[in-house]
Amino acid sequence: MPGLRPPPAGPDDCEVIAGSLQDPELFARLYDRHAADIHRYTARRLGEGAADDITAETFLVAFRTRGRYDASQRLARPWLYGIAANLIGRHRRSEVRALKVLARTGEDPVAASWSERSDDRIAVQAPLAGALATLSPGDRHVLLLVAWADLGYQEVADALGIPLGTVRSRLNRARRKVREALRIDPTFTPERQELNPSWTK
Repeated sequence: MPGLRPPPAGPDDCEVIAGSLQDPELFARLYDRHAADIHRYTARRLGEGAADDITAETFLVAFRTRGRYDASQRLARPWLYGIAANLIGRHRRSEVRALKVLARTGEDPVAASWSERSDDRIAVQAPLAGALATLSPGDRHVLLLVAWADLGYQEVADALGIPLGTVRSRLNRARRKVREALRIDPTFTPERQELNPSWTK
């Protein structure tokens, strides 16, 4: 189920952040827990080169703003993904350009940096990329935070600072466009689907 994670060993994220106000070195625990996930998500969207920079900047912003962290949130994942999403938003043109290249040619300049591809996967990726490129930034953030970051709806709302109802409406709209795009592809079958099933439900 999206958004479910085992609790961290030792102090939870909120306690680590609070403790880091007195002992800044404690913040490294937060990095150790979450940096790999943030990097993986960012790499899927923008490629490895940008992911390195955005992951580092995400934790730099988190460190600088940790004094304003909402202490009622025991897990910091939504907060960190929200920071990363804002930083990714600065690269919107690059992301859309890469998606359009994939939709047109089947050559994925982003995924090539993090995955092995096959012709079967391209049959799904190309129409999907076309659909993602047409989404508004807000809709794309919501869809990919659910599908690639595995956040629950409330976590997405917390990450982006938007109401839960807005998450649901954006996700429904994005899913509808994805479904329409995939139906256009005559080679698509559910068995070959490379997506998180929640994308199109």
